[in-house]
Amino acid sequence: MSSTPLAHADAVTRRFGDFTAVEDVSMTVEPGEIVGLLGANGAGKTTLLRMLLGLLLPTEGAVRLFGEPPSREVRIRLGYVPQGLGLYTDLTAVENLEFVSQAFGQETAPDAPPGSGGRLVGGIGLGMQRRLAFAAALSHNPGLLILDEPTSGVDPLSRARLWDTIHSQAEQDVGVLVTTHYMQEAQQCDRLILMSHGRQVASGTEADIIGDSTAVEIDPAADWTRAFSALNEAGLPVTLAGRNVRVADTRPDDVRTALRAAGLEADIRTVPATLEEKMTIFDRATPNSPTPVASAGSAPP
Repeated sequence: MSSTPLAHADAVTRRFGDFTAVEDVSMTVEPGEIVGLLGANGAGKTTLLRMLLGLLLPTEGAVRLFGEPPSREVRIRLGYVPQGLGLYTDLTAVENLEFVSQAFGQETAPDAPPGSGGRLVGGIGLGMQRRLAFAAALSHNPGLLILDEPTSGVDPLSRARLWDTIHSQAEQDVGVLVTTHYMQEAQQCDRLILMSHGRQVASGTEADIIGDSTAVEIDPAADWTRAFSALNEAGLPVTLAGRNVRVADTRPDDVRTALRAAGLEADIRTVPATLEEKMTIFDRATPNSPTPVASAGSAPP
């Protein structure tokens, strides 16, 4: 493995006037690893990606791609799938791939996804568009893939196929940095970086990040609709998985008190927290107060 990270952010901050979109974030992506960048909308994920790409300059800190400051010469070594996919909807799928291949100096373009070739991109489905965007990003055999919500809005089978592509690239020593809202996809990453309110609040594997955090689960036999409403009105971080009502990072006695105040009695038990619940805990932290960073020993500083 190369000693130089494919992508590196060193204590980067980006401000827009009085608003701080990203604050003091450090991260790396190594060859052959899949790094998941997680966080709610507005957490700063896309701003961080744009700084790594050199599309935004950091207000503070520094970024490197393949050991160098981002530039046109360096960016030719990476593949990028933005949230908007970066496709020309008034061109056919084949024309999009030919254009991208020529822009990267390739003699031939990759094949378009079956059934899309001669059709205008604006007239094909979102799943097919995302497959086309992947083909365009991979057309020049990049060493690093940066993917911003690459599977958003597509069906589970299409997501699985796109993740097969991501894993096959990592197996060829390509580094991957991917943002996602799907917790099942986060579990496919080698390492995770969690952002909240513009800050990096945790990093490491899923097990590292969850640690010994727990949640309180209400007996599914209880009136789950009333239980959820009562706990939500009490201001507790309640979530719903099917009909399982869960409250993260909360003492069982506080859950009982909130239920009884609504006239409910229910059996409860303490269970390990999920990654989604851990993210909820971070997101509920006051944005203007320091947030402790949970990290694994092998995670970047």
